[in-house]
Amino acid sequence: MPEDTPKIIVDDDWKSQAQAEKEKLAAQDAQAKAEGPGAGPGGLPEKLTFDDLIKMLATQALMYLGAFPDPQTGKAMIALDLAKLHIDMLGLMQDKTKGNLSDDEKSMLDGTVHELRLQFAEIVKAVEKAKAEGKLDASGGGAIDLGGGPPGM
Repeated sequence: MPEDTPKIIVDDDWKSQAQAEKEKLAAQDAQAKAEGPGAGPGGLPEKLTFDDLIKMLATQALMYLGAFPDPQTGKAMIALDLAKLHIDMLGLMQDKTKGNLSDDEKSMLDGTVHELRLQFAEIVKAVEKAKAEGKLDASGGGAIDLGGGPPGM
């Protein structure tokens, strides 16, 4: 066989790369469908709604009321001043959006603010009682470390 004959090299690697990319995109589409309609990368909604804003502020308020552990320490913390700030922001939204919300939006906002204010009042009473009984150091820097999990939730 003469060695002057040109060798034909078939690069099948590009076919496998294209197939792998196609499978990767199909998997991403399947994941997006599983996360729900309107979900973007990381499960975040592609289009934010008024309800999303209410939920975000309410979640922050609940976190500062000790309902969720701090993601860095794993301990529940109470920071009444920050909880009040988020609840007050929701109250401000109530005032500033009066007459401009749908019935569902108004109901959600009103219910959320009402529930958060009730929980805030209960936590304040519990903290004051714990301070009076000497179970808490009143000289803390504003945040109260609850150690384990959320208080009574």
